[in-house]
Amino acid sequence: MIPRATYRLQFHKDFTFADAEALVPYLAGLGISHLYASPITTARSGSMHGYDVVDPTRINPELGSEEAFRSLALALREQGLGIIIDIVPNHMGFAGGKNAWWQDVLAKGEASRYASFFDIDWRRKLLLPLLGEPLSAAIDNGAIALEEDDGSFFFTAYGKNRFPVRPEDMVELASGEPGTVLALYDPAEEAGRKRLQRLLERQHYRLASWRTANDELNWRRFFTITGLAGLRIEDREVFEETHALYFRLYGEGLIDGVRIDHIDGLADPAAYCRMLRARFNTIERPSDALPGPVYVVAEKILGTHERLPGDWEIGGTSGYDFMEEVTALLHEPEGEAPLTALWTEISGRNTDFEAEELHARQETLAWKFEGQLRGCIDAFRALADTAREAEDITSGMLRRAIERLLWVFPVYRTYGTGTSAPDTDAEIRAAARARVAPLVPPGEAPVTDMILAWLAGEGPGDPVCAKEAVRRFQQLSAPIAAKAVEDKAFYRYGRLLSRNDVGFDATRFASSIVDFHAASVRRAAAFPNAMLATATHDHKRGEDVRTRLAVLSEVPEEWRRRVERWQTMNRTLTFDIEPADVYMLYQTLFGTWPTGLIASDAGGLAALGERIAAWQKKALREAELRSSWEAPDEDYERRCLELTGALLDPARSAEFLSDFTDFIAWTEPAARANSLVQTALRCVVPGVPDLYQGAELPDLSLVDPDNRRPVDYDLRRGLLTGEDVEASEWARMKFALIVRLLDDRRNHPLLFANGNYEPIAVRGLREKCVLAFRRRSGEEELVCAVAFRCAAALLGGKAVAPPAHWWDDTVLDISATDAFGDGRAATLFADGPVFVSVRRI
Repeated sequence: MIPRATYRLQFHKDFTFADAEALVPYLAGLGISHLYASPITTARSGSMHGYDVVDPTRINPELGSEEAFRSLALALREQGLGIIIDIVPNHMGFAGGKNAWWQDVLAKGEASRYASFFDIDWRRKLLLPLLGEPLSAAIDNGAIALEEDDGSFFFTAYGKNRFPVRPEDMVELASGEPGTVLALYDPAEEAGRKRLQRLLERQHYRLASWRTANDELNWRRFFTITGLAGLRIEDREVFEETHALYFRLYGEGLIDGVRIDHIDGLADPAAYCRMLRARFNTIERPSDALPGPVYVVAEKILGTHERLPGDWEIGGTSGYDFMEEVTALLHEPEGEAPLTALWTEISGRNTDFEAEELHARQETLAWKFEGQLRGCIDAFRALADTAREAEDITSGMLRRAIERLLWVFPVYRTYGTGTSAPDTDAEIRAAARARVAPLVPPGEAPVTDMILAWLAGEGPGDPVCAKEAVRRFQQLSAPIAAKAVEDKAFYRYGRLLSRNDVGFDATRFASSIVDFHAASVRRAAAFPNAMLATATHDHKRGEDVRTRLAVLSEVPEEWRRRVERWQTMNRTLTFDIEPADVYMLYQTLFGTWPTGLIASDAGGLAALGERIAAWQKKALREAELRSSWEAPDEDYERRCLELTGALLDPARSAEFLSDFTDFIAWTEPAARANSLVQTALRCVVPGVPDLYQGAELPDLSLVDPDNRRPVDYDLRRGLLTGEDVEASEWARMKFALIVRLLDDRRNHPLLFANGNYEPIAVRGLREKCVLAFRRRSGEEELVCAVAFRCAAALLGGKAVAPPAHWWDDTVLDISATDAFGDGRAATLFADGPVFVSVRRI
């Protein structure tokens, strides 16, 4: 059941189960063992990702029927492949009134069978902040109406959103004279508007402007998306009902594993994972299905020194930690100072990321999570009221302590239960205490210590109250980290954009060979079946955008010269644009530039411009410096888009485009080498390599929706079968390497599944440019060496590995293994930056 290699596919109405079934022979030929599917349950109509599930009990009809999914699963099984599906236990979508459970809650309030399914604070009427204006204005403007369909009455807003009427009111309305009831509630008449207002006030929910959500929401949502309501998956009934389809599909042998979305959103991730594992273990599978146990991984963002708890009974994470490790490895540490200086000079913004992050966290908490913060404070107030030790702690003190801890919390969250906490949390709490100390008001450190004691399960007071307070804090710290860091600070801080991605530590510019070895040894020992990702549906930049941008860390002075030259060339185009935005645009153009695109190709440049424009709009609004989603500055956005258009217009920017493409060509060999090294490491270090759709070839994508564009599978099939297809040299090299290494995994499954990880020492002039290790299992051994941070020897040429003389006396410690021959780097890298050998010993 443990995958050998996975292939992630994004399903939606334009890419269905039937489309995936047509790819099965290709995936098998590529060396994939498991298709890894985005959510397959019924989502909001037209959803392009599937995470806005409205009915978890049915397969999404937009993707194909259940029979179509069964056909896909059986086609995979015939080729010896399995399937892993993405599941969404944290939340459900309700847009468009298609979520029957949510609609029942709106109609019946706390009396609904599903009232306990959602994380709602019923002390106040459920708030629905979905209007574009205050309720009274919406009624006066005719935006809200009472309508009837086949004897059932409901409200509509703006002609699309549908809201139910209480059963008691439904009876009263139905008793009216047919054909006259709706006229009584006609918003065009004053009397009708008043009746409509009174009828709305009697409902179990309160319609309001969307602007009230951040401050007044009394139910947990996913991050800041009001259309996604948090589930109480810790309740066994909720768990069983939302997971019934997954258990049935597993019992029928149609799925073989799951990836848990946003594990840190749950009340108790550890308990959930163990419950999930135990439930799957009770299920018998058909004799012709892959044998168990079920494969389970979780989308868990790990901090720099954070470790995934070992008692969750899962295979590991979905791979963001590896993506961070391998990306940091490719960056040259000596590039940090000059690139930091350049960013500071150009932008005038913070030199260090910590300051940018703190500011973003403060804004995010204050602007977007006041309602959830207030609920957290109230829970700690209730807890404090049960403890004599806390009798002098005021609500204001609690607010200040909680706010400041959330400003500096070092990871997404801790995992306390109110009465206990895992040992792994202790280091996190200690770090939080140290980081918050300078921000605590005089005399209030004991309040912060009390909060941390409660998180540890060691504080005073009622255990039930402690459980609720700790839950609320932990379910708040995770979205603050995600929104403030990944969706705000990463769009503000532009020292080098390849270090700003999901799960990355932007305070760390580069990592060392020692760090990479240590992480690989840990993974081999603790989570050998964890996923290894380098591209995902959520990444900010494609895996090869990052490998290309990493080259800049090796040539910072030349990059400075080029940027200064472009600033001079384009000064008439950029005079009214923030310099930081222009600088990040240059980086984005450099990283995303399609292979083979020349300066005179107006059509190709225009197509690139459309992609860049979509990124630019999102980046400006997420940063919330000059624009935002709530209050877009369309004039500034227009000027930025015009700049992009001008830079990519051969008629207006011929000199710039000539110099820019010259720089890309000069650095391309180093970018290719980085790409091959990253690809190789993903395929051979401990773990399960995941290949994101289309990333068999250079992945020069940007944040969604760019990273979810259609994939040219005809081209990829042609490369696999040896047809005469048009593809760049970079594409052919990367594809061939993937095929070769996945074939090694297929031919030596136990070596890759069970093999250990032993670093191999390197000596000589270029010892810092080689990472080498071996893996052993039984009588099989793999040895791998990669050459990186070699840009100086590659720039302006065609080769992707330095010439023999460049290596001088660099040699691997052949006492560790004789599979390298004499161990000389010049010999190992004669044909490229990757050496991999598998043999019997």
